[in-house]
Amino acid sequence: MTKHRTGRGALTLVASLAIAACGPATAEITAELDVTSPDGGTVTRPLADLEVRLLPYDRDIVFDSLTQAAPTPEPEVPADILAAQAEVASAQQQWRETEDRWNTLRDTLQSLSATLESLNRGETRYNVLFREWQDLDRQYQQIEREVQGAFQEFETLQAATIERVDSVRFVQADWADQAFADVDAVIAEKIRASGLDAVADTTDSQGMITFEVEPGDYWVFARHELPYNELYWNLPVTVARGEPLQVRLSRDNAEERPIF
Repeated sequence: MTKHRTGRGALTLVASLAIAACGPATAEITAELDVTSPDGGTVTRPLADLEVRLLPYDRDIVFDSLTQAAPTPEPEVPADILAAQAEVASAQQQWRETEDRWNTLRDTLQSLSATLESLNRGETRYNVLFREWQDLDRQYQQIEREVQGAFQEFETLQAATIERVDSVRFVQADWADQAFADVDAVIAEKIRASGLDAVADTTDSQGMITFEVEPGDYWVFARHELPYNELYWNLPVTVARGEPLQVRLSRDNAEERPIF
């Protein structure tokens, strides 16, 4: 009779499969943002130090239910204040973009000046670079005036709206303190009922973060604050064992919310 023996390789494979079947599931989050470059285009940059949470409950449903149950409706933001704040944000963006162009020209002029100092004034290359320096210097002076004008416009608009925005912020904060007084208890019950844990961490310098959790349904929650609004993410995902779940956070899948 032939005896069959189980080899160590087969046992190792079985053990590995058993561990994989019982081990944690992995979610890999990448956060990035398209920003304006000095030349007027856009570049994609990682969002470092962004707090990201993997929640076993829908945060929006929690706050929506508490809002509906509140004794008074949530205070609305007047349309004219929203419009005024958008105008301030646009003016600030214009100022910063103009300032970026000014900084780029300044650096270019400094580099050209250093090159000119190393050349003989009788050289053809010196004359070519000097004419280029003169052209850029005229642009620099013009943009410097534009920077000053853009900043003045931004400051004027901001000063005209700041008191009304602060008033709205106070009213909303007072309402939220009362409406969401029980939010911690509601969330604790949601977590208990899910049988899963809520986890949180911050992205690294490359805008990346990895979570290892029990398999299940989660929501990827994060928010990134801009000068006058925020990017808000609350994305439903299912994390399963096997290949890591890949989630990308960007402006494309964020909700843009005004900040007060």
